[in-house]
Order: sequence, then structure tokens, then C-alpha cells
Amino acid sequence: MKYDIINACSDLGVAIDGSDKGPIIINKFIDKDNINKIITVNKDNIIKSYAKNDLRKNEKWVNKFNKKLFRITARCCKRKHFPITIGGDHSIAIGSALGSKKINQNIGIIWVDAHTDYNTFETTRTGNIHGLPLAAITGYKCQELYNFFKGNNINPKNCVVVGARSIDPWEIGNLEDAGVSIYYMEDFKKHGIEKVMESAIKIAMKDTNGIHISYDLDVIDPIVAPGVSVPEENGINEQEAYEIMDIIIKHKDLIKSLDLVEYNPDKDIDNKTKDIAVNLLNMFIKDKK
Repeated sequence: MKYDIINACSDLGVAIDGSDKGPIIINKFIDKDNINKIITVNKDNIIKSYAKNDLRKNEKWVNKFNKKLFRITARCCKRKHFPITIGGDHSIAIGSALGSKKINQNIGIIWVDAHTDYNTFETTRTGNIHGLPLAAITGYKCQELYNFFKGNNINPKNCVVVGARSIDPWEIGNLEDAGVSIYYMEDFKKHGIEKVMESAIKIAMKDTNGIHISYDLDVIDPIVAPGVSVPEENGINEQEAYEIMDIIIKHKDLIKSLDLVEYNPDKDIDNKTKDIAVNLLNMFIKDKK
């Protein structure tokens, strides 16, 4: 299988700088043998909003970036290339997931993340759009964030969050209303990585023909992987991070597209997070399935 790497260089979805630099750094170290093409999408050079009372931070520019990413991802899928999108903050997944959906049509999504990212503009407390992308991808309000997409969004009943441990109070109501499935860190501890991931795959594949994977590095404990913009304590360890990828690879025939997001080199220590990110991607790229 040949892959197209898409460097999604944007930190516009979060009021913390640095994740826009992550893709280019990671890209230097990934295995290029099976790479068909490397495409870089840069954010516009704007004066970024950090204001606490701005509950639509950089909305116009996030949308412009995602519209471009959406078209590039769809083009890769149409050419039967497998798109691997390296972020960038998690708002970039709006473009990558819906770009995959446009061509692959009926797909589910597995969101590997400490956060559920299911706020809307009505429930967000920060205005950071990287807290809204999964709601936008599944068409739960947030229409302003996917106006470039014409068609049915990914069905929230085929949406699964795994590794969650930080959910805003009003966000819980959104998730329940939409019917999103959630596996928490406690589920990993109680049932193990394999059982949780296999269950997630079944939910994502119910009446669909494939899965988009969006893997946020902040699912990993910040002691192990400090290089993320919004770290959350009590995450998975490095071996568990690789185990998740092993199970994704086991079902590679079902996977239509993949994100790896939220590496922030400004926050990293001794390249710990960069090395894990590179290892995760190389596991997937080098696998011969």
C-alpha cells in the first residue's frame, strides 16, 4: 500500500502556540519507502486570537485551512492513496475526516483522545475550536465549521471516543444527545486495551464500510509524552499507545484514513513525544498488510 502524507501545519484551533510546527518535525523521521507523496498545508500568516472572551477563536481561518485540507484529503482518497494526516491541533480533523467521508462515503470514526472534543459554540468555555471538531465531523450543530462539505456527516452512532478522561460538563449532554459511544481510561484499566479497541471497531463498523482513525497524542500520560498543548494526567503509557496502534494495524483492511495530531515541540522534553509519534506512524506505514 502506498501512502500520502499530509502535513497539516495549524495551531489555529488552540490558544497555545507550537503544534503547527509538529508535522514537519515528525515528517523528517518517518519511513519514506512506502510514501507516494508528501503534501504540506500551512496556516495563513495571521494575528492569532488568544482572548479568553473570544468564543470563536480564529474561526474564519480554521475554516479556510480545513476547506483546503478537505479537498486534498478527498483527492488522495479518490486516487486510491491512503491519507495519513499529521497535525497540528485536533481541529484539522474536520478537514481530514470529512475529506475521507466524501470519497469513502459510509464510514465510522474512532477518536483516540483524552478529550471528547464534542463542544459546540453554545457549550464551549474557551472558544478553542480544537474542542469542537468531533461534533462538527458528526454534524452535531457547529455547521459553521463544515460549510465546505456537502452531504451527510459521519453518523454519531458510528463514532467512538477511547481513552477519555477530561470532558466539560455541558459537553456530556451533547455526547448523550448525539449517541456517541465513549470508553474511558477506567475501561482500559478494567477491560484492557484489546477488548476496548475491538469493541470500538465493532461500533464504528456497524452498517459502514470503513473507519477513520484520529489519534491524539494527549491520550498518553504527560509524564511519558509531555509534548502536547493540553496535557491530561492519568493517561496510557507508551506500551499501551503502541498496543492501540497494533490493533488498528490488525484491522488495516477496514481503515480508510488516519490522523496523528497535537504534537507540540515547544512543550516536548528530550524528544520523548516526538519519538513516540514517529514510532506510531512507522508501525502503521511499515506494516505490509
